[in-house]
Amino acid sequence: MNSANPLEQTIEKFFAEGPAAIGNTEALDAFLQLREGLEAGTLRSAEPDASQPTGWRVNAWVKRGILLGFRLGHLVSIGEDAVLSCVDKHTYPTRRFTPEQNIRIVTGGSAVRAGAYLASGVVVVPPAYINTGAYVDEGTMVDSHALVGSCAQIGKRVHLSAAAQIGGVLEPVNASPVIIEDDALIGGNTGVYEGTIVRSRAVLAAGVILTRGTPVYDLPNNTILKATAETPLIIPSGAVVVAGSRAIQSGPGKELGLSVYTPIIVKYRDEKTDLSTALEDLLR
Repeated sequence: MNSANPLEQTIEKFFAEGPAAIGNTEALDAFLQLREGLEAGTLRSAEPDASQPTGWRVNAWVKRGILLGFRLGHLVSIGEDAVLSCVDKHTYPTRRFTPEQNIRIVTGGSAVRAGAYLASGVVVVPPAYINTGAYVDEGTMVDSHALVGSCAQIGKRVHLSAAAQIGGVLEPVNASPVIIEDDALIGGNTGVYEGTIVRSRAVLAAGVILTRGTPVYDLPNNTILKATAETPLIIPSGAVVVAGSRAIQSGPGKELGLSVYTPIIVKYRDEKTDLSTALEDLLR
C-alpha cells in the first residue's frame, strides 16, 4: 500500500472533492473497490509494520475511503420489515456469509457491517456488532454484547468476552485504531479505546477500562505505562491487567479518603494463567 497504488490515488482525488463527488459513478466504483478489498482482508486501515515505533502503520487513505463511502451513500431501507427493519446508507449494508467461508455467525441479533473483514474460524455470538473497516483475524471469538468498532484490528485467536467494547475511530484519519494482538484475552465488560494497543497474549480481566489518558501501574516492573504525544497506551505482551484503584493524594479527595480507578498489571502470563483460559479452545 503505497502512493503508487492507483486505487489510493483515486480515493484521495474523490475525497478531496468533498460534496462534489456525490453522484459521481467513478467515485462510487472506487469506493466499492475499496470496500471489496477491506472485506477480503487485502486492504486494512492499519497493518503491522516493524519500521514503525508501535509496530503498526495507519493507512490514512483507507480511512478516507471509508469516509468517502458515507458521503456517497444515500438512505435506504435494509432488512425484512416483518423481522428487522433498518435504515442506513446504501453503501454500508449488512454483510452476508456462506458456510464455505468457515465463519460462524450464531443465530440471532448480530450484525457485521459491509467493509469489515472476518477470517476463517471467527465466531460471532449474538448479540454482537462488527463495524466497517474492522479486521478480525483467524480463530477469534466475538462474544455476546461485544463491539468491534470501526477500523479496530483484532488478531488471531483473541477472545472478546461478553460485553467487551473495542472502540472505533475514523476521524482524525491519522489516528491509530484500537489494536488487539494475537492470543489476547479480553475479559467481560472491558473497554479498550482511543488507539490503545494490547500486545499478544495479554489478559485484561473483567471490568478493565483502557484509554489514551489512562495510566497503567506495572507492579512486576515497578513502572507506570502512559501514552505519549507520539504513541498510544501500549499494554505489554503477556501482561495480566486487573481493575484497581489508587488513593487521591491531595485536596478534598485525600481528606475524604477517596480513590480513583486504575488498571494494574499484577503479573505476566504464566502456566496458571494459561490453564485458566484453556476453556476458550472448547468453545471455538
